[in-house]
Amino acid sequence: MEKFGKSQPVKRVEDLRLVTGHGRYVDDIVPDGALFAYYFRSPVAHAEIVSIDVSEAKAAEGVACVLTSEDLESHGMDIGMAGSQAPNRDGSQGAAPLRPMLAKGRVRFVGEPVVCIVAETLAQAKDAAELIEFDYNELPAKIDLAEGGEDLHPKEAPGNLAYDFCEGDAEKVEKAFAGAAHVVKLDVGDNRIIVNSMEPRGAFAEWVGDRLHVCYGGQGVWGFKGELAGAYKMEAEDIRVTTPDVGGGFGMKGFTYPEYFPLPLAAKLTGKPVRWMSDRTEAMLTDNGGRALTSTTELAFDADYKIVGYKVKTLSDLGAYNSGFAQMIQSFLFARVLTGTYDIQDTLLEVKGIYTNTVPVDAYRGAGRPEAIYALERSMDNAARELGVDPLELRRKNFIPVNKFPYTTATGENYDVGDFNKVLSRAEQEADLAGFAARREKSAAEGKLRGIGLSYYIESILGNPSEHVQVDFNDDGTATIYVGTQSNGQGHETVFAQFLSDQTGIPLDKISFVQGDSDRIAEGGGTGGSRSVTTQNNATLHTVEVMVKAYSSFLAEEMGVKPEDVKFDDERFRADGSNLTPTFLEAAEMARAKGRKDLLTFREKATIPGRSYPNGAHFAEVEIDPDTGVTKVVKYTVVDDFGNLINPMLAEGQVHGGVAQGLGQAITERVVYDEDGQLLTATFMDYAMPRAYDMPWVAFNSEPVPSTANAMGMKGCGEAGTVGALAAVTNAALDAMWDRGVRHVDMPFTPLRVWEMLNAA
Repeated sequence: MEKFGKSQPVKRVEDLRLVTGHGRYVDDIVPDGALFAYYFRSPVAHAEIVSIDVSEAKAAEGVACVLTSEDLESHGMDIGMAGSQAPNRDGSQGAAPLRPMLAKGRVRFVGEPVVCIVAETLAQAKDAAELIEFDYNELPAKIDLAEGGEDLHPKEAPGNLAYDFCEGDAEKVEKAFAGAAHVVKLDVGDNRIIVNSMEPRGAFAEWVGDRLHVCYGGQGVWGFKGELAGAYKMEAEDIRVTTPDVGGGFGMKGFTYPEYFPLPLAAKLTGKPVRWMSDRTEAMLTDNGGRALTSTTELAFDADYKIVGYKVKTLSDLGAYNSGFAQMIQSFLFARVLTGTYDIQDTLLEVKGIYTNTVPVDAYRGAGRPEAIYALERSMDNAARELGVDPLELRRKNFIPVNKFPYTTATGENYDVGDFNKVLSRAEQEADLAGFAARREKSAAEGKLRGIGLSYYIESILGNPSEHVQVDFNDDGTATIYVGTQSNGQGHETVFAQFLSDQTGIPLDKISFVQGDSDRIAEGGGTGGSRSVTTQNNATLHTVEVMVKAYSSFLAEEMGVKPEDVKFDDERFRADGSNLTPTFLEAAEMARAKGRKDLLTFREKATIPGRSYPNGAHFAEVEIDPDTGVTKVVKYTVVDDFGNLINPMLAEGQVHGGVAQGLGQAITERVVYDEDGQLLTATFMDYAMPRAYDMPWVAFNSEPVPSTANAMGMKGCGEAGTVGALAAVTNAALDAMWDRGVRHVDMPFTPLRVWEMLNAA
């Protein structure tokens, strides 16, 4: 068997368990006798807290515990939530106002947790919440995405400016623009969305002696463990964090939330486990949102339509507080792929983060990369129209040439490989671009407007480049792999076991999989930024190398040869002159019989030498009914360069899911707050999630250019579908409406908005 050459489309082994109701989510495994937590939340977007009277709530039937921020602090807790800070252009750090676990002094968005009520039943906790007297002085709500307005954090962020980020040489860029033959400008809106994972957030806490155990639905256990240790001023080894099956994360569960932290104190005070699960409206009010930014882009071209400069000015809505990665997303992470796949060295990115009286905004599938590529690919299409150039040819003219790799971008990314023209040519063929005119005529005959749009994306794989793996050989003749990432539905249980099977010859059905337990796994970086497949399998590859070396030395004695004469061919150990050819499992049994416990457990850590850069072309075709404004994506084609694929079926599934989320934002999803900061889209009656009816068949094709940044030649794929989808659909919608006089569009293309665009034109 050739290493990395199998690439078999293995069905997910976890699917049978999950689709037959045998998954184990947070809500399925709460300890017996657990109490229920419920949060009294702010009914207004902005107010000074005058008083919180919880005396009647404490006396209510079934109530075991009531906690405010004052209670948390009186028990010695550090109530400040962790949040990133972006660098300002003057070298200072972005604002870092306190985000309390329970509101302190002020409330700053509707739904902010104020009081934690713990009772024997959820109904009793809800009833007790009705007895809380919450006195406040309401303040004007700051909703618009601009500096100024009522200050949310007067001392830390006057004018509501969270950070002022700048990357690039302004003087050099202005010189490039001054000498340009053409300058094309575009305003790009990127609408706020609610993530709406299938499983809402939830957690429970219990004390086992002096040790704390917290179970929650998240994207990694070690970061949360560290935050719990800081909040409770405990030693990390006295805390265990576990994560069972997770029903969707998408970045939104990649950080902690206020509701998790009062639970351990409540469990300590009551002597019982305490659980909390969000309901759907709570989730829509309080889960961190995504996107929520506006950008103005300018592209400068020479007379031959080569890009000589690129400028972007962005305003980013952070919501009421800093969240886990929030300040870094539209600044540092946006900058990572600022120039996409194009050979542009003179660039300027200026970003201001603004606090508003809305739920915080943080990572959502792609986290900065979809936003940057959306702005760039919208701008490229817009430039092609203004300059009268074919949009494919404009991209080809500006692609980074193959002979320039490895290539350092203007923002310091080191693209290792790429053949963007090859991928685009394949996509042009797969999308049947030549047949589009006939399809457009057919749509016109039916009274529909048909348009086609292209987006060529690239993303920079993020997160910790190191990962940990443990492989155990068990008494029953099986093996177990322990991983440091965390599946949220991506198929890790299959793909990581499959890779170990590929490299060791251990049958897939003989490999069990363990994740999400800080007691059983020494360390790990969790899941996010499409890091999992490259980092985890790189660690596995290194571990297998250590295993092969150790077993070769052991088997040499059994075979009567030198260790260097023992070879492993991905199925069996062999040596010339010996008829002994054990598999890994057989060799492990031999080691067990000899009492060699050191050969039954291997724990290793490895670091990938560089990031990988998945890229690809998306072609979307839409049909619009001009009478109703209904917009439907009727054809969708993807050609991706993910490097070497372990399991093409899983990669295709990731692309389908990513495209679905991109189409959701582009066609149906839109968060609306009124002027008082009340969320008007807090149910599925008001917030339109994409349905099966809205999804076309997504034609997925692989055109690999193996990465040189890791030994496997792999590139991450988890976020790629979303990164490419936004601009492809939007460019197609504009193309469909162009002949009707529409010159500017913004997502989402809901029927009313499209109908208004057409009638205004």
